[in-house]
Amino acid sequence: MALTAGIVGLPNVGKSTLFNAITKAGAYAANFPFATIEPNVGIVEVKDKRLDEIVKIVNPRSIVPTSFSFTDIAGLVKGASRGEGLGNQFLSHIRDVDAICQVVRCFDDSNIVHVEGRVNPIDDIEIINLELIFADLEVVEKRLPKIEKKAQLKVDKEAMYEYDILKRLHEAFLNNIPARCVELTEEEKFFIKNYQFLTMKPMLYVANVSESDISTGNEYVEKVREFASKENSKVVVISAKIEEELSEFDEEEKATFMEDLGIEESGLDQLIKEAYSLLGLCTYFTAGEKECRAWTFKRGMKAPQCAGIIHTDFEKGFIKAETYSYDDLMKYGTPLKVKEAGRVRLEGKEYVVQDGDIMLFRFNN
Repeated sequence: MALTAGIVGLPNVGKSTLFNAITKAGAYAANFPFATIEPNVGIVEVKDKRLDEIVKIVNPRSIVPTSFSFTDIAGLVKGASRGEGLGNQFLSHIRDVDAICQVVRCFDDSNIVHVEGRVNPIDDIEIINLELIFADLEVVEKRLPKIEKKAQLKVDKEAMYEYDILKRLHEAFLNNIPARCVELTEEEKFFIKNYQFLTMKPMLYVANVSESDISTGNEYVEKVREFASKENSKVVVISAKIEEELSEFDEEEKATFMEDLGIEESGLDQLIKEAYSLLGLCTYFTAGEKECRAWTFKRGMKAPQCAGIIHTDFEKGFIKAETYSYDDLMKYGTPLKVKEAGRVRLEGKEYVVQDGDIMLFRFNN
């Protein structure tokens, strides 16, 4: 599934260094604002131990993990919604992503310029969040006068419905509250989906710390966590510098380096997992001698839709899905033994696919 998370932040907070680590793509990282102008896009593998275990049992000729894409968006500055810095160019790039990973500077370093002249993660977060709110406010204020009369005269039910939602959002924006924190039903969210409100996108805060603080965190991180908890957002603590170093190592060297640092999982792996979760993504598997593969799907999708991720013909001609769980495979040891235990199911068109399902689709050509 072509879903992507955008990496945003003020200039010089470590975005491009992190992006280099994510993709090994060598995005240009420099110690001055606007080193990134056009967004860089990188695809990363989603590490999944379940795929490794399936492979040990099935011994396929080919292994294909699922992937996820990150977009490195240039550093926002105060006034971006009014065209400051590179202004609306950045905001349009954010509009194209499905979730936002906001990198926040949580380290002191006199050699790295801070665009605001001081290190204060909450101020940094509020600068970016306000710019996104201002951009959304402008959209609402352009639309409201066009439907106000129809809504107030009650001559158009759709206009009344839209007006009510936009008025609530307008009030929230005026109080510096992002759209994702406004109570809306799923129907209301769907109705305003085409507006692509920036502040409706789920947000993950990425606290970038120095190498010495990676295992302990620091007071800056605690402030970010406190802020994020108020809007039910999550925080991932990383050291972009460490992640860049790790990206150069092989698996054995990486494990030794992480052990020396006292960390069990790299910040990058945590970031990928949290971004994946933020978008409500899950994984199902196909497993055979020819190929074992992980497939990304959106939580709540039914069997035909998941079949369509492999090929549109699979969805059109869907008959049944031969399905068993990863847990059952681990319990019984082989696909044949899972079948003999009566744990393989034939699921129809209404089956909601579960994370960890192993599936074989039957379809008409």
